Amino acid sequence: MLISLGLPVSGAWATPVALGRFGKLAEELGYHGLWSFQRLLVGVDQELAPVYRSVLDPMVALSYTAALTSRIRLGVAVINLPYVSPAYLAKQAATLDVLSGGRHDLGLGTGWSEPEFVATGSDPNPRGRRTEEYLAALRTLWNDPVASFDGEFYTVPPSRSAPAPVQAGGPPVLLGGTADAALRRAGRIAAGWVSSSRARLEDVARGAQVVRRAAEESGRDPDEVRIVVRGWVKAGERDDALPLSGDAEQIRAGAELYAQAGVTELFYDLNWDPELGGPDADPEAALERAEAIITDLAPTDFAT
Repeated sequence: MLISLGLPVSGAWATPVALGRFGKLAEELGYHGLWSFQRLLVGVDQELAPVYRSVLDPMVALSYTAALTSRIRLGVAVINLPYVSPAYLAKQAATLDVLSGGRHDLGLGTGWSEPEFVATGSDPNPRGRRTEEYLAALRTLWNDPVASFDGEFYTVPPSRSAPAPVQAGGPPVLLGGTADAALRRAGRIAAGWVSSSRARLEDVARGAQVVRRAAEESGRDPDEVRIVVRGWVKAGERDDALPLSGDAEQIRAGAELYAQAGVTELFYDLNWDPELGGPDADPEAALERAEAIITDLAPTDFAT
């Protein structure tokens, strides 16, 4: 199982200094990748966790980090596809892939926040057909000398979209979702599945099985399908409800449980720690705390 990290994108520690120092240290310590997430806005009547109150744009944050690193992979978990046309995202993702030398992983979801749907003039439904069309449009834009797609929801007139991504076929696309239909779709048509931030260990284990079964039933090698999981880290105080809590030894033991559940990549996400991702945290103290945590948890027993 690969071990990665959540990029500093939320709250007071989401600064240029933190992105640079954290990204460089993560690369030096041997972490496999850095992952961002998307939150456009929070409605005044929404009761969401503090981590969502102030969030950097995920693609811009990854691009900034790409300029300061050279090897570590750069993923987003996830972009909500109804918010932006596939042509626009294809250009963004291809550009990030070119500028990073082929290090980009693109996670896609269909969203859940009603204020964001209203603000972007978007509709996630029907989720399945919309997602399948979106991926088809991305792939023609990335791969065909003359891209063309004519679907129910998306249209790409015969066009040329250059430059092409560095990675053959384009950045790997992982799909989010928790419903069985979404899990099966990830197994059928995507590079893999990226779990919800709310997923429990048992949810992840079951989801991995559904995804891999769908891959096998569609003629794909289930062992080639990626299972990427965001792991909330609560360093210091042990919480039996959170596998990745406590001291470094306890968190590593929790990571092993995810490996046993079939996860191929686990990224420790510190943004949910109120001392780091909270809007009122002290930026310098937060960064120092984060650097100490990721140094203690640096990959040793897992391939990187």
